[in-house]
Amino acid sequence: MDFLALLFSPQSVAWSVFVIMLVAAAGLAIGNIKLFGINLGIAGVLFSGILFGHFGMDINHETLEFLRDFGLILFVYSIGTQVGPGFFSSFRKEGIRLNLMAAAVVLGGVVLTLLVSRFAGFDIATAVGMYAGAVTNTPSLAAAQQALGAVNPEVANSASIGYALAYPGAIMGVILTMLLIRRIFRAQAAQDMLQVQGAKTEDGFVATSIRVENKNLEGLKIQDIPAINELGVVVSRYFHAGSMAVAHDDTVIYAGDVLLAVGKPESVNKFMLVVGSKSDMDLKKLPSRIIHSRVIVTHKEVIGKTLEELKLESQYDVVATRVARADVEFLVSDSYVLQFADNLVIVGEEAAVAKAAALLGNSPKDLNHPQLIPAFIGIAAGVLLGSLPIAIPGLSTPVRLGMAGGPLIVAIVLSYVQHIGPLNWYLPPAGNLMLRELGIVLFLSCVGLKAGGRFFETLVNGNGVYIVLFSFLITVLPIIIVGIFAKARLKINYMSLCGALAGSMTDPPALAFANAMAPSNLSAMSYATVYPLVMIMRVISAQLIVLLFT
Repeated sequence: MDFLALLFSPQSVAWSVFVIMLVAAAGLAIGNIKLFGINLGIAGVLFSGILFGHFGMDINHETLEFLRDFGLILFVYSIGTQVGPGFFSSFRKEGIRLNLMAAAVVLGGVVLTLLVSRFAGFDIATAVGMYAGAVTNTPSLAAAQQALGAVNPEVANSASIGYALAYPGAIMGVILTMLLIRRIFRAQAAQDMLQVQGAKTEDGFVATSIRVENKNLEGLKIQDIPAINELGVVVSRYFHAGSMAVAHDDTVIYAGDVLLAVGKPESVNKFMLVVGSKSDMDLKKLPSRIIHSRVIVTHKEVIGKTLEELKLESQYDVVATRVARADVEFLVSDSYVLQFADNLVIVGEEAAVAKAAALLGNSPKDLNHPQLIPAFIGIAAGVLLGSLPIAIPGLSTPVRLGMAGGPLIVAIVLSYVQHIGPLNWYLPPAGNLMLRELGIVLFLSCVGLKAGGRFFETLVNGNGVYIVLFSFLITVLPIIIVGIFAKARLKINYMSLCGALAGSMTDPPALAFANAMAPSNLSAMSYATVYPLVMIMRVISAQLIVLLFT
């Protein structure tokens, strides 16, 4: 330390950067250490900061505040751009049930936190930290600290201590709950896991060759087939008079033709009842000049236009069947509006597909060039929104979304809109990940350093043991109650249930545990379905706990 004192002034920027980098590096190393197959991950940075803070590695207060808030802004903005494109689509069909279930878990955690604070005697700052740690949700800790900074800055460190004490038990609590539900519903869980062995998920698409046998369809155009639009089925190819061709809306079909129908399994089966029966001839495997290819939308000229406006079918004799956007895949129609980075599946002859790809761009390298101007504008708009006072009846002071809420909401909206005029809000996955990791590491490093002075005193001489125990209850009670209800009454598949429970706690280690139980992506899909809503509810609920009950 004497050597370092010769090199650095305790209040200098250089010393602050040096300490933060040491904390971050040590924390990431701690987070990678596995015990019983589980590691702390990014939360290791918080514990590293606590250790450094405990041994007196302090930095300038103003610098610490700036780095903490700057890291928070980067983190929540990148989270918003990640979940934004799929946020509204997560409320469709099965997603509604899963999201309602996850929302019940969130609200249950809030109620338990308030009860624990009231009857166990914890102050709100400690309780909200326990809440954030018990649900392994770092953004809610950040939001709570923002709110505490506005209401009572002196107690903000208590939230960090509560979080750090609650976090390890929370990871185990979610996994133990999954095992408990599996034990209670042993036969059903085993059957659910057996059904998904190597099977496609319900949310996947299938392509089925169907022979036209319904005489009433003779001479009809494909677009006039009853219920085709309602079922959400797309016909991409058809076989007629010994040859195969690309199918369009105005293609006329006859008895004996074979259609390749693309859609969700249940929709394709209903469509088959209308048209005829499954054909022994698989059009996808039949030798032909027709191919299907994935094309990435990167040309600025086509962004914001519909497929009908581009005239892909009439000018290039190709058909677009489905698109992947932000890890969500769905069928498309002529009215579909193209956005940057859309991944279209196009069917047609090879030369025609190549021409259509050239029109759309199909330049993967363009995805790796982040648009910095929109990112800076988006962050600035988020900070502005977070600083606006919002008057709420019953509160003496106006509420502000803060540095956690403002950038998050702006990022969700902008990433869903995708572009405004020449500004494209798309953030490449690699760039998003870098911003997110850098932001959360800066935030946790500063939070840990600030809390380190009191952490071990609270753990050894204070009420640390009670914080751990009550936090574990906040973790397990809501997911046990909701999980048992969802399995017993709603009959949700066990693997989907595990993914939704992990998502309701934004807990990647629990998701990894669920994925290891059976070779299916049902858990991952359920996790992704509930994640956006849960993230927003966790951030907002943490702030409301502070603002309403402090």
